[in-house]
Amino acid sequence: MSTGREIRLIEEDDGWWSAVDEETGVASQGPSRADALANLDEAVELTKEARDEDTPAPDPDAPWFEGQ
Repeated sequence: MSTGREIRLIEEDDGWWSAVDEETGVASQGPSRADALANLDEAVELTKEARDEDTPAPDPDAPWFEGQ
């Protein structure tokens, strides 16, 4: 079953693999090609869910933002 996605796989110098979904610009990595692709699928799904929710970003609550 093909999803028609264009994915770029890159073997890094340290032996890990990077995977980039060209349509969304989402990237992930893993110690093998299979892991990088599985991690990419999860990252793309989470990114799409977050974009679909279309909620505003939360107010910063870190102490270094106080008083600014």
